[in-house]
Amino acid sequence: MEVIRLNNHAGSSPFLWRADRKKGLERDIRKRDSKDRAVFRLVCLFSALAMIPLFLIIGELILKGYKHFSINLFTRTEPTSMDAMIAKSVGASIPGGILNGITGSLLTLLISIVIAVPLGILIGIFLADNPKRSYSSLVRSLSDLIQGIPSIVIGIIVYAWVVKPLHQYSALAGGVALAIMMLPLIIRSTEESLKMLPISLREAGTALGCSHMDVVLKILLPSALGGLFTGILLAVSRVLGETAPLLVTVLGSSVVNWDILKPVNAIPLLIWQFYNDPNLADLVWSSSLFLLIIVLGINLGAKNLSKKWKIS
Repeated sequence: MEVIRLNNHAGSSPFLWRADRKKGLERDIRKRDSKDRAVFRLVCLFSALAMIPLFLIIGELILKGYKHFSINLFTRTEPTSMDAMIAKSVGASIPGGILNGITGSLLTLLISIVIAVPLGILIGIFLADNPKRSYSSLVRSLSDLIQGIPSIVIGIIVYAWVVKPLHQYSALAGGVALAIMMLPLIIRSTEESLKMLPISLREAGTALGCSHMDVVLKILLPSALGGLFTGILLAVSRVLGETAPLLVTVLGSSVVNWDILKPVNAIPLLIWQFYNDPNLADLVWSSSLFLLIIVLGINLGAKNLSKKWKIS
């Protein structure tokens, strides 16, 4: 009754006061909705602007790279500058391809995976099991430091560690350089994937009488397989396009070579070589397009796997 008297004393009824309040709330909601729509449109606008360079790069590669996309690109080794010059003088396509680069990239990647994956997973397991130890903090700091080191510096270090003692450039040296670059990503993905697992998995394994090693190898790692595999794929895509460390480790080769102690070539190295030769410059676009397709496929595969095996 006091509310009614006060409202009547103010010259309005409680019904009018409630209607005014409802109108005020509706105005506030409309203002918030309009602000949300404006911010959403602004975000979409800047996202579209940020994607313009990406679409321009991909479009340029497709327009200029598809012309030399043929079976020869994947089945023949790199041509010589003289062969390319003769072919261009008569208006023919450049004879040759990047087979030696494909096989060299595959060989160095296999070596780096064999080195980096087991080591990175073991270090990630240690960090996940001992998160607060001072030694774990040191290992994390070193891992972050390695991730920030320029790739050419890693190549020079591997040159001193591997190339000089062996007295020759080799696929092994290139694989070691790429493995060092892959380690931080694999370590971090392993540690974070194991941290996301519920503690009940460890407790259940321990309650069943399993040793710590059995809990890790037979329960935790299979449960975190999606995150581990995604991290490995992202690490592979990270190093697949690296050129600088390979310049001082694998040197390059004009023939297909599967000997890990001999020089090999790689797709990024071939792109650099083609760029420095005016007669072979046209092959830069097709080689770059092929490398882009591989990296894009690996990244999309990693994203799909992360969604499929997401830990709830």
